[in-house]
Amino acid sequence: MLPVADRPIVAHVADAAVAGGADELIFVVGYLNEQVREYFGEEYAGVPARYVEQEDQLGTADAVNTAREWIDGSFAVLNGDNLYDPESVAMLFDRAPSIGAYTVENPTNYGVLSTNGETVTAIVEKPADPPTNLANAGAYVFPEEAREYLDVPESERGEHEITDVVERVVGEHDVTAVTLSRWLDVGRPWELLEANELLLGELERDLVGDVSEDAELRGKVVVEEGATVEPGVVIEGPALVRAGAKVGPNAYVRGATLVGEDARIGHGVEVKNSVLMAGAHVSHLSYVGDSLLGRDVNFGAGTNVANLRHDDEPVTLTVKGERVSTGRRKFGVVAGHGAKTGINTSLNPGLTLSSGATTLPGETVLRDR
Repeated sequence: MLPVADRPIVAHVADAAVAGGADELIFVVGYLNEQVREYFGEEYAGVPARYVEQEDQLGTADAVNTAREWIDGSFAVLNGDNLYDPESVAMLFDRAPSIGAYTVENPTNYGVLSTNGETVTAIVEKPADPPTNLANAGAYVFPEEAREYLDVPESERGEHEITDVVERVVGEHDVTAVTLSRWLDVGRPWELLEANELLLGELERDLVGDVSEDAELRGKVVVEEGATVEPGVVIEGPALVRAGAKVGPNAYVRGATLVGEDARIGHGVEVKNSVLMAGAHVSHLSYVGDSLLGRDVNFGAGTNVANLRHDDEPVTLTVKGERVSTGRRKFGVVAGHGAKTGINTSLNPGLTLSSGATTLPGETVLRDR
């Protein structure tokens, strides 16, 4: 449910599924059940939507097995945190049974499809000697009988793997590898930035909000109805200012930036290539670059985010307790929902502020908090 351009990631997935020909959507969700249900309703994009709640999800096969009683006929399985292009999903449906693949330079970090022509013969997990450069994109269309294969044993990782289901289907059917034109797994913070860079760049300029005559908006900029852009503001697209948001006066917003619903960018603030989620506030005379600000974050006046290392190496970020390279020369901070900084706070690149974290006025923060 994290925002990518004008809607949550999973809504992009649902749109691709409907465009591909899905006649029903089943969402298997955990702690976000009510949020997902409220967003999609009982019918979405003209097809019925159903919700299956699962508190402890132990792998994709386990998730799909939870919904088994509602599966009737052939069925697709799409990861809710992946971005797929609708045209490729339509091809995936047309050529079922099928598996989505994506061409990558270094397949050793992925599950890799082994193929005979276009027919999948196996999925090899993170092979040292990859049989192809086709990464498994986590998109499948199964025949109806695969419904009975979902109750697979627990793997060494303690999960019920969908690849075990794939292995059985591949052994009994000709399964087609469909190469996707676009695929992005949005599992880590910098990938959310990448997803927004990609889809904000596809926007068409549309200014229906309250935009001052003294503001300068360049390129692909969308200002939704109910949003306000004050005098002296400069926005360089691609950028999206959602309903209820307010920018300025005299602020500078550079693409690719998403300003979420009811977010605020104050006087003299510069925001570059960032995501401000709903209700986030960046007070006057602050700088935020290449960063993710969660819901209701408040950056006090004079808060400055550093986004570049002095040694010019890629910025690292803590993921599951380990420092991991973002692969990005410029990356700022991740601020969890409700985090707040005191005035004149300085934040180091690659820093994470956990939900509800605070800083003191004038503090320089060098480590995760």
